[in-house]
Amino acid sequence: MQPWPQNYTPLGGIGWSAVAAAVPIALLLGLLAFGHVRAHRAALAALLAAGALAVGVYGMPPTLMLAAAGYGASFGLFPIGWIVLNAIFIYQLSVETGGFAALQGQIAGLSGDRRIQALLIAFCFGAFIEGAAGFGAPVAITGALLVGLGFAPLEAAKLALIGNTAPVAFGSLGIPVTTLATVTGLDVRALSAMVGRQLPLFSLLIPFWLVAAHAGWRGLRGVWPACLVTGASYALVQFLVSNYHGPWLVDLASSLVSLAALLGLLRIWQPRDITEAAPTAQSARAGPGALRRAWLPWVFLTAFVFLFALPVVRDRLNSLFAPKFTVPALHLGVQRMPPVVAKPEQEKAEFTFNLLSATGTALLAAGVAAGLCLGLGLRALAGLYARTAWRVRIPLLTITLMLALGYTTRYGGSDATLGLALAATGGLFPFFSPLLGWLGVALTGSDTSSNVLFGNLQQVTARAIGVPPVLTAAANSAGGVMGKMIDAQSIVVASTATGGATASGPAAGQILRAVFWHSLALALLMGSLVWLMANVFPATIPLLP
Repeated sequence: MQPWPQNYTPLGGIGWSAVAAAVPIALLLGLLAFGHVRAHRAALAALLAAGALAVGVYGMPPTLMLAAAGYGASFGLFPIGWIVLNAIFIYQLSVETGGFAALQGQIAGLSGDRRIQALLIAFCFGAFIEGAAGFGAPVAITGALLVGLGFAPLEAAKLALIGNTAPVAFGSLGIPVTTLATVTGLDVRALSAMVGRQLPLFSLLIPFWLVAAHAGWRGLRGVWPACLVTGASYALVQFLVSNYHGPWLVDLASSLVSLAALLGLLRIWQPRDITEAAPTAQSARAGPGALRRAWLPWVFLTAFVFLFALPVVRDRLNSLFAPKFTVPALHLGVQRMPPVVAKPEQEKAEFTFNLLSATGTALLAAGVAAGLCLGLGLRALAGLYARTAWRVRIPLLTITLMLALGYTTRYGGSDATLGLALAATGGLFPFFSPLLGWLGVALTGSDTSSNVLFGNLQQVTARAIGVPPVLTAAANSAGGVMGKMIDAQSIVVASTATGGATASGPAAGQILRAVFWHSLALALLMGSLVWLMANVFPATIPLLP
């Protein structure tokens, strides 16, 4: 079969084509935010609309459309759903064994102030998990931790999503940046340096933004020294490692230094206006033995995730336990066309069934090892795992449908239509360049996927208007981090982690309304920064080798 060439202007021009391309996404967001429709039903409606658009407007063969939807659904279960399931399993293990209550007391002992706890968990610890794992694990784990500390479920979801912004571009040991280099052909160290000059200002800002979103500007005044120390230490290390080493260890180094700096500050300083003390702040502290047991699941989590993420281990396990399959009909069946790519290019569609090598399996191994050390038998662990799986059955279905939607729009070409509409802004493109990355992550749920989708379009447009391509290509990744808090996958993960599967938990639409304007405002600020770099401060742009 000849590959089907994508057509990015099926209605004859980019304007009306972009309007048509936006229909499934507008339908999804409208049903979630204003229609109060449950997430899996909204996702199904948007998927049906996207399929009809791909076939009826874009001319995509129905077999390719169905294959693309199936490909996305498979990726939604492995690895995304697999990671979420096992992250929640570790949290449930900690709760069932009583360890979480001990952790509540210890964290409250560091500071009884919820603003400080939000910095410790949502920003510092979340950034560490993002650097080692990514793919929804940081939001799932930090959201559950915050709920366990006494935060309201909706508030915990909001803080987990806002906190998981600054580290996303360098997540999973730098995969988004290394993928961007592969897609664009630009030097990986130059891209790392450029992203590392765009994001540090926001890494400094996010702790302030996080606390202000939780406690308001008055609440921020009482803890600004903690926000400054947390953000400044993270931003400094982020800049140094990304510019002088590369993208691989940026998040791990930055998060550890930031955590150490905040803990060091708390030894000599505490906020005076502890007006939002957690309920456990005055509870009796657990003894050393109980605390060691309480930390076991999280110690195992850190160790296993880090071990499985090491290239030598990951590659070896991939060769043994991660068979790769080509997707029938879809593999090399779709042809991406200029100007999205420099020349016509057949899209690969290879599904890797991640078994032992997946981050989710590292989480499962951590949970089982911790459970055995805590004295639980295999039968008890199996029962706990079954209860966890039942709890997240609807969220897993939702994630599957959301990824099916994302892959349908990607292979159908409507994502690229929306990107080309932004690229048509001419001299204003440096401002809109990060918004293109923001859109890509909001649509695909992944900074890596956004870089694959729009990375080459960014550099093609930059060369056409006389802007250094490394600036706009990096802006795709840096701007994309702001879209991470509103992508459907992250919203569903946050809802699940904070009790969304129960009657008292926050619905996906509630979470979306709580974080959307934060996401858009930060994306607009990133657009302003990139425009200034292109037009006022060009010396900030690294030279390509």
